[in-house]
Amino acid sequence: MINSEKKLLIAKSEIELCLNPRMANRHGLIAGATGTGKTVSLQVMAEAFSSIGVPVFMSDIKGDLSGVGKIGTSNQRISDRISQLQIEGFHHTSFPVTFWDLFGEQGHPLRTTISEMGPLLLGRLLNLNDIQNSVLTLVFRIADDNDLLLLDLKDLQKMCEYIGNNLEQFTTKYGNISAASIGAIQRELIGLEEQNADKFFGEPTIDIFDFMQTDSNGMGMINILAADKLMMSPRTYSTLLLYLMSELFERLPEVGDLDKPRLVFFFDEAHLLFNDASKVVIEKIEQVVRLIRSKGVGIYFITQNPIDIPETVLGQLGNKIQHALRAFTPRDQKAVKTAAETFRANPSLDVEKVISEMGVGEALVSFLDEKGIPSMVERAKVLPPQAQIGPISSDERANLLRQSLVAGVYEKAVDRESAFEILQNRVNTQIQEVQQEKERILLEKEQTERAKIEAREEKQREKSAGEGIFGDLTKVVGRSVTQQIGSQLGRALVRGLLGGLMGGSKSKKFF
Repeated sequence: MINSEKKLLIAKSEIELCLNPRMANRHGLIAGATGTGKTVSLQVMAEAFSSIGVPVFMSDIKGDLSGVGKIGTSNQRISDRISQLQIEGFHHTSFPVTFWDLFGEQGHPLRTTISEMGPLLLGRLLNLNDIQNSVLTLVFRIADDNDLLLLDLKDLQKMCEYIGNNLEQFTTKYGNISAASIGAIQRELIGLEEQNADKFFGEPTIDIFDFMQTDSNGMGMINILAADKLMMSPRTYSTLLLYLMSELFERLPEVGDLDKPRLVFFFDEAHLLFNDASKVVIEKIEQVVRLIRSKGVGIYFITQNPIDIPETVLGQLGNKIQHALRAFTPRDQKAVKTAAETFRANPSLDVEKVISEMGVGEALVSFLDEKGIPSMVERAKVLPPQAQIGPISSDERANLLRQSLVAGVYEKAVDRESAFEILQNRVNTQIQEVQQEKERILLEKEQTERAKIEAREEKQREKSAGEGIFGDLTKVVGRSVTQQIGSQLGRALVRGLLGGLMGGSKSKKFF
């Protein structure tokens, strides 16, 4: 593919349809029904940007884009396309790639912290209503005021538990916090954990500048997010990409219009970004799309129907590739009409009719010229990719991962002290203090009971001692009385006996 910093050849009809690098940060759209060639168009554009040193970030929904890291091979279809389009200087090559994976299985782990994501995006991820979102915002505020870091999911869970158990403590300062809302947030966090989305939260966090690298030959790095498994949780997928867009917007400095973008961000299955999104989230997306071009970043949405994207966003997408749409239902017909109306009219082309007639690999193309004016729409055929079409093997992927510029940087998770550990220590301390207080009370009770028992025993001993003395005294007194009575009785008996013997006759004498 012949590219220069003045033009990027993407498709060809009777004329060459080139994307101007100076206008590539004005965003774009790749649309079309399933199987019409959107993935190939995405790969061709990514290769074109990489060839002029512009890094790319894109998600791989079907697992087909990993082939961009391997030299392509020719086949009959590719040869016919090259011959038909009369492309000069086309050659097969590979491009530098970095693989990322939220789950750390097919690429480098991709993480951020709860605090960095913030309550707005997290509320979307948890599917919270307005009241629950306001409570979640208070949870973040309380954590900040108490210097409690919210790094991973267990930090937020512990924070919610702590607030739920101490609602009265926070009501005066922060206003009413509903226990029901805390409970709803906790339930959603458990659901998030069951979907393995908790793997997204933690450290080390992703540095967006790692997306913006070039290889030793000056080619832009193509960052590929493995999203086949991630798509099982579409809300997680869309929130993740929205977070990355927001990070780029907030962290990159203003640079104005450059000769070429600093980064191009492709958002596949873009309709997921807007499905069930709150007004606040939609406003956030509009703000990012409107202002991020001044940071040197171009955003390209890939979706089936243009009507999946709000008009306020669609109107800011200047570079468009529209593949075939099928008009079988009223909604499909509306999509066709909408798509046709987004192009600058071409008097020689019935856009609304052509959209339904195009074959695979054909597209309606309109790029911004050097003045930022959309060119007239043209029916064209997209160039074939220079790299392999389709996925590489797991061994080839593993080899590319080992050679990556960020190999070993994100693989090992770090769990430093944060809200969970601090609050858990507080709870443990409180439990210990309660236990000690219980033991103190129990000890005092035992001592009191022991004192009572000893008092009773002492009283009993004193009683027993008193009874012993009185008994001995009684015996002594008894014996004395008995002896006295006996002595007196004896004397009385003797006297009686002698009296009887002597008093029988006063005149009678013995001698």
